[in-house]
Formats: sequence, C-alpha cells, structure tokens
Amino acid sequence: MVPVLSLWLPILLSAVAVFVLSSIIHMLLPYHKNDYHGLPDESGVLDALRPFNIPPGNYGFPRPQDMKDMGSPEFKAKWARGPVGFMTVLPGKSPTMTAELIQWFLYAIVVGIFAAYIAGRALDPGADYLQVFRFAGATAFIGYGLALWQQTIWYKVHWATTLKSTIDALVYALFTAGIFGWLWPA
Repeated sequence: MVPVLSLWLPILLSAVAVFVLSSIIHMLLPYHKNDYHGLPDESGVLDALRPFNIPPGNYGFPRPQDMKDMGSPEFKAKWARGPVGFMTVLPGKSPTMTAELIQWFLYAIVVGIFAAYIAGRALDPGADYLQVFRFAGATAFIGYGLALWQQTIWYKVHWATTLKSTIDALVYALFTAGIFGWLWPA
C-alpha cells in the first residue's frame, strides 16, 4: 500500500500535463470546433430572449411541473409544437476563462488524487510500471470520461461531441497513467 500523500508529485505533474494537453487539444486541434452550432438568425433569437432578462442557470423547455403534468394533453401538445430543448444561461459579463481554467486544473488534481488513492491501495511500493499504469489510467479515464455520456443520454448532447471528449479523456488518462508509472515510489 502506498499513501496518497507520498504520491503528491505524480498527482501534481499529471494535472499539469492534462492542463497543457487540454489546451493544445482545444486551441490548436480543429476537431472540437463544431461541438456547438450557432442559432439560425442568432441576432433575432437573442433580441427575442433579451427582454426576459433570464437569470444564469439551467433551463429545460417545455418544462412540466411534475410527472402528472408530463402526461397531460396540454403538455404533450407543447412538446409536439416545440421547440424542445435544454439551455444554460451564463452571466452577461465580459468573457474570460480564468475561473474555468482554475477549476479545470483543480479538477485534474482531484482526478489525480483518486488515481493515487486507487493505485495506492491496490499496489505496493516498487510495483511494476504496467500495473501502476493500469490502475492509475483506468481510474483517470473514469474521472475524465465516463460521466460525459450522461450528458448525451439525458440532455441530448450530440454523440459525436461526447465521443470526441471521450477520446480526449483517454489521452488525459494515458498521460496520467504514464506519469504515475514513471514516478511510482520504489
């Protein structure tokens, strides 16, 4: 057994590696550029929504009040008439990604802590590189990738977007696994 605190270096370095890799993937590689589509007549839609002063949050529409309402003819007619969707409204401040990037880095540290915990409970000091790679990599992949599928199942995010992000998660997991295997205590 290896204590989590003794794995602080692979936790931190794997978070840095994931942060850099995700920056490369999202800023230099073009395969995520079509993950979100623009609205037809975006200006018209925004002009129509603006007077409602919708507060930041997650919205579903049409939205039933309860399960009974969901089965009502009135709700079914609203659904059939459309549009039907989910929407996230963000605060209308100047666009910056500082808070999101900090949160992403902290998330990568949390994934590294879980990878350290699982691998550290399963393996002893001096464990074989491939054993460490397997445990840390599988745990990191679960942390970075599997929850993304819920967004497609429940909120209809396109499967292509989810699959591309799952591939990203595999890349992050492989680098995390490699760093843990390389820096595993003797």
